Amino acid sequence: MNNNILVFADDKEISAFLTRVLGGDYTVTVVRDEEGEIDKLSKASFDLIFYCISEGTSIDTLKKLKMTSSFVPVIVISRLSEPSLVVKAVKNGAFDFVLYPCTAEKIRLAVNNALEHQAFRDEIDYLRRKQDIIYKFDEIIAESPAMKSVIEVLKKFSKVDSTILMTGETGTGKSFLSGAIHFNSDRRKRPFVKINCANIPELLLESELFGHERGAFTGATKTRVGRLEQARGGTVFLDEIGELPLSIQAKLLRFLEEKKFERIGSNTTITVDVRIIAATNRDLEKMVKRGEFREDLYYRLNILRVEIPPLRNRIECIEPLSYYFLKVKCVQLRKRITDFEAGIIDMFRAYHWPGNVRQLANVIERAVILEEGTIVHRENIFLPEFEQLSAVVQGYSSEKDRIIEALKKSHWVQKKAAELLGLSPRMLNYKIRKYGITYPGWRKYKG
Repeated sequence: MNNNILVFADDKEISAFLTRVLGGDYTVTVVRDEEGEIDKLSKASFDLIFYCISEGTSIDTLKKLKMTSSFVPVIVISRLSEPSLVVKAVKNGAFDFVLYPCTAEKIRLAVNNALEHQAFRDEIDYLRRKQDIIYKFDEIIAESPAMKSVIEVLKKFSKVDSTILMTGETGTGKSFLSGAIHFNSDRRKRPFVKINCANIPELLLESELFGHERGAFTGATKTRVGRLEQARGGTVFLDEIGELPLSIQAKLLRFLEEKKFERIGSNTTITVDVRIIAATNRDLEKMVKRGEFREDLYYRLNILRVEIPPLRNRIECIEPLSYYFLKVKCVQLRKRITDFEAGIIDMFRAYHWPGNVRQLANVIERAVILEEGTIVHRENIFLPEFEQLSAVVQGYSSEKDRIIEALKKSHWVQKKAAELLGLSPRMLNYKIRKYGITYPGWRKYKG
């Protein structure tokens, strides 16, 4: 992305210097500090402004610049070195103050920091605009007793600052629920930052968390502010905490205990107030016993713990979730689909959902993409276990015959028959009811 930079200066030497340093990487526009120029800027779009303060200019111009472009970072550059001028510039909205003459590297570093800061602010503003709709506890689909209990627990957790450990299978919604905790807490106006510990190589993860100084390691060409520091005052969600390397666990433990850390390559201690929410689908207790996870870190994380139930244990949520995802995916894909074919929701209730809520969303997205009509048809639903059964029954007159044969071999014990067919007991029960298969030794099904 080619960022647009405005240089607002009367000093020709400074404007020429900035143009020479930045012109190769950015689009640079130079204007003079004259009456009326600021009004023209409101019609232009810039990602960063350099404002030169000299003997003949006023701090009031900086104020007008911030009023005209309130969300654009302004870097003040000046030959004047009075401390009072620096203080006034910062108080009136300057992101940084650079004393001229200076090196080209100093300018590039100031620009990189300002643009990174602005990009992070844009991300946070986007999340804040969406929070009222997405993260209201009362609007989270929780029809099952298990999920209702989780929501009540999370409401209480959101009111305190203690560390939270969320456990549960992959795809159960831990990341989404961490957002609900943050946006219903007293930290809601501060950043909410997510880090997936499993997706970042070990060599980069420490830098991602804590930041690094320029020259700290090969490739560290500039200072980088870590995510913990970026989230100052807010919440950091550490997903897949069980994948965190032992080499980083000690540093995280110290941060949890003291709220302090050092960037890689620095001796300066940084203190940051953030709330930590961690999540894992692994058994941390077993990892501790095997020496794969620090015991002291485990106990420091395990202050407020909540287990998120798998989708198969919250059957009552499946239908409303299905219609919710159908609506969302139709909006995203610009489709007009209003319902599911008869029997699909029953099939969803019977399925074991190894990928949980995430899998349900993906299955419905695929169906919406393939569907040509106004309702989702069965042929556009792909569920591995159903397809597996279809493959197994090839060579038999029908799926029903294959199921009856398996039941007979298992002396009509449904659990054993399900194992023969490679199905879950719930799936087999669904098929039995679908085909009206009965056996005198079974209790009458109460639907």
